[in-house]
Amino acid sequence: MRTISLIFSIIFIAATFTVQAQDRVLIPMDLTQSDHLKAYGVIFNHLGENESGQWLLNYRGGSFITTRSADIVRKSRVRGVTVELISEAEAAQIIREVEQPNVNMAVVNLETVPSIAVYTPADAMPWDDAVTLALDYAEVPYDKIYDTEVLNGELDQYDWLHLHHEDFSGQFGKFYGNYRNAPWYIAQVNQQQELAAEFGYNKVSELKLHVVQNVKEFIGNGGFLFAMCSGTNTFDIALAAHDHDIVPTEIDGDPVDPSANELLDYDNTFAFENFRVVTDPYVYMHDDIDVEVDLNRISESLDYFTLFDFSAKWDPVPAMLTQNHVSSIPGFYGQTTAFQADKVKNNVVKLAESAGREQVKYLHGNYGQGTFTFYAGHDPEDYTHHVGDPPTDLNLHKNSPGYRLILNNILFPAAEKKKRKT
Repeated sequence: MRTISLIFSIIFIAATFTVQAQDRVLIPMDLTQSDHLKAYGVIFNHLGENESGQWLLNYRGGSFITTRSADIVRKSRVRGVTVELISEAEAAQIIREVEQPNVNMAVVNLETVPSIAVYTPADAMPWDDAVTLALDYAEVPYDKIYDTEVLNGELDQYDWLHLHHEDFSGQFGKFYGNYRNAPWYIAQVNQQQELAAEFGYNKVSELKLHVVQNVKEFIGNGGFLFAMCSGTNTFDIALAAHDHDIVPTEIDGDPVDPSANELLDYDNTFAFENFRVVTDPYVYMHDDIDVEVDLNRISESLDYFTLFDFSAKWDPVPAMLTQNHVSSIPGFYGQTTAFQADKVKNNVVKLAESAGREQVKYLHGNYGQGTFTFYAGHDPEDYTHHVGDPPTDLNLHKNSPGYRLILNNILFPAAEKKKRKT
């Protein structure tokens, strides 16, 4: 009997040790991770269930440690996300390693996840916007809003806002030259003109200016803004032009202010200065912030941009925004492909550049109590992306480093210790 009792005691102790040995979850974000993009959704939704977590900056590609709930392991495995079950002692050892003073790593506590809004037209297709694709694939919840919601003051309900690849200058994406007779273009123009009239504006450019001013106030009050492609530079164009007409006659029915470029107010912009607006309706560029695209100048196989290496302990915000499993990322085009380095303000942090070409791909800055992050290009896994191209299937790009930069931004606000003030 004593032998049997001893055996049962050993089994009980071993079972207890096994439970204790697996009460934390490590989500690796290095090359061992089978689905980097869905991993963000796993940690985001785990935090949304009032669980806690830690972001280990520069540790195995920016990995996560979190509490083990009943569902996180199952949900991860169902989604194809690699997780490692570790003990409290192992977690503590990892934390000690990351917090060593002589290593470029840091621990960031992840707390309350942000409420997310995507500024996008109701009829936009999911593949029209990389952020929508990323959020859907990662299963991160968000609301869609557009001009009506912004002008009605509904931004107060959100912490984090993404701007769809919008043309805030009121020129309908500068598609006039190539697509002015296309049914989709005509429908888009009619819809926006009707909405502007509904709100009492004479022109779409006036409506878009007030949308931008509302977004600017949202950021000043502590909001987080993320924008891509033309949603970046046209945002600053609208702020700089303000009451001066930069829209050509072919588009809004009255002439451009001939002094508009001399009257641009760069003190009013977020990221860019000393730029000029392109007022020719037949030229598919808004300004000289964007780089001129020459597909024959560099081959796709050689087109990369490089993330800057920031101090995780002293510069945790840019370090969070640049977490990745690689440091060089394949380039990709868009209506705004990259930013000319000499047009970026000195107080803006450059997060990534195309070495030797004076092109900034990714940047970050502060305004008031909030922040903005601008990421150039249309789709990190669609090199040129033309109108009518087939949609990107992220099931084929589970480990996309370009898409990881988008998803870094949705977790960045989770590291904030205080709720946004509105």
